[in-house]
Amino acid sequence: MKSVGLFKSLPIEDPESLVERDISTPIPGDADLLVRVEAIAVNPADYRVRRRKADDGAFAVLGWDVAGELVATGSAGAGVSVGDAVSYAGDLPRPGGTSEFHAVNAAIVGHRPTLLTPAQAAALPLTALTAWEALFDRFGLSPDASSERRTLLIVGGAGGVGSIAIQLARLVPGLTVIATASRPLSRAWCERLGAHGRRYERIETGRSRLP
Repeated sequence: MKSVGLFKSLPIEDPESLVERDISTPIPGDADLLVRVEAIAVNPADYRVRRRKADDGAFAVLGWDVAGELVATGSAGAGVSVGDAVSYAGDLPRPGGTSEFHAVNAAIVGHRPTLLTPAQAAALPLTALTAWEALFDRFGLSPDASSERRTLLIVGGAGGVGSIAIQLARLVPGLTVIATASRPLSRAWCERLGAHGRRYERIETGRSRLP
């Protein structure tokens, strides 16, 4: 199958920094699923793995946020069936999904949102998990909480995690969601996602502050 990866870390401008290579189609283990890849997302994990790749002659495939179609399951089975549209954030110690097919542990795979295209669904897993864990696991917020008046500041609201965090935070009763954003396009995006406040003032030092 076709795949894209690297043999060693090179500047991204180098034509050999990412190369196409034919590799064997993975065989899913007992707890795995085999997914026909339709879209992958590029995120900081890919950047860090690429920059740290040792010059050891081994070919490494990047891409851990994946959307695709389930084509085979291991013997353990799973909560999804062959033919289902799925998406997931993969497992860094295993090969990435920038390939025609990808083997992944069934425990981290879920049904793809039906209203999203494969490209849109692939952009969600890592950002959505990060935002969810920060808000509900670390901060202890809950959509079922009382309507106690509180305020949440999201720095960089127009970024990947910030965009998801705004939408999730708006599910919490009584929570005022303020997002920072500097460009008009970014400010409009945060407002569209539901942020209550986003206005910046510029001070003489060139830094920004919330009014």
